[in-house]
Amino acid sequence: MGLSLLSAEENAIRDAVRTLVQREVAPHSADLDQKAIFPRDNLTILGQHGYLGMIVDSEFGGAGTSYLAQTLVVEALAEVDPATAVVYEVHNSLHTEAVWRFGTREQRQRWLPSLCDGSAIGAFALSEADAGSNAAAIATRARAAGSGYRLTGRKMFITGGGEADRYLVFATLDPALKTHGITAFVVDKNSPGLSFGPAMNKMGIRAARTSEVILEDVHVSAQDRLGAEGEGYELALYLLDGGRIGIAAQGVGIIAAALARSLRYARERHQFGRSIGRFEGVQWKLANMATDLHAARLMTYEAARHRDEGPTQRPLFAMAKLFASEHAVLHAAAAIQIFGGYGYMTEYGVERLLRDAKITEIYEGTSEIMRWVIASQLLKEYDLDNI
Repeated sequence: MGLSLLSAEENAIRDAVRTLVQREVAPHSADLDQKAIFPRDNLTILGQHGYLGMIVDSEFGGAGTSYLAQTLVVEALAEVDPATAVVYEVHNSLHTEAVWRFGTREQRQRWLPSLCDGSAIGAFALSEADAGSNAAAIATRARAAGSGYRLTGRKMFITGGGEADRYLVFATLDPALKTHGITAFVVDKNSPGLSFGPAMNKMGIRAARTSEVILEDVHVSAQDRLGAEGEGYELALYLLDGGRIGIAAQGVGIIAAALARSLRYARERHQFGRSIGRFEGVQWKLANMATDLHAARLMTYEAARHRDEGPTQRPLFAMAKLFASEHAVLHAAAAIQIFGGYGYMTEYGVERLLRDAKITEIYEGTSEIMRWVIASQLLKEYDLDNI
């Protein structure tokens, strides 16, 4: 069934990807989570069906669709496999989009086709042990070396670390320059001096391998620098705006899964001679889920439609992520409560919703950072004369 707030093309994409995801991704989701297996096969399938690099022009291997269309794919994936959803989101919003928006024509021709067909997976390497929310504090250094650069440093909590084929690495040319020294580079997985820490054992999204990325005098050519020297910080912020829309969509998918499973269980489970869905305490939880799912969708879709307006809409992107992520956690917990003791057992898969939801409040900007982004803009724009 289509959604009236989407165009005919967007509804067609939504229906098609949901069918594909239910057929190809859902059956293996629990196994990937339990065994912490990176969902490379899922990315390959998505590439084969044209769902990678969706905003990229067909000249470079993409589908040339809207940012909202790509957001619909994240939502569909998150409803059945949030780990695949975040790997997809990082690959598209934080890596492929970087090349598409900021790469030279030669870089686009060199990198985009393989990113769009899934033969290469991209990662985003910004965070460090002492530079999480404060990205300006990164210590990874880039030193000029002949016609290129030498990169040295350690990146922490990198989605796809050790699995991705290319890494968008942010390093500073001179710490004294602060944000104006940060520069972006695309580093190939097989580069001498590049290594990876072991996969981290995580609470949720276990199939989305997370590890440290270690650079020890890694040489990159000038042709592998993305954007000009010193433009990396603004480039990263621009990309994270899109990433936050993607995480909002991940939250929407988790809320949708919580509602669908809770509705099914509320009809099937009987206590005191009737289905538990007849009890007000359960009905209110279901009503809240449905209401917040609709609100989160509206906010996320609106943010996606305004993506191309860039930083001027940054508070809108932050609001979508803040609302969707916090309500994903809230309603994942509510689903467990509806299922009762069964919800706490892994075989029902409801406990996984909460494990997977929690990270949406943390990565690509914590809820606290989202509130800071929103409030900062409010304080700039609030008209005291019209109180």
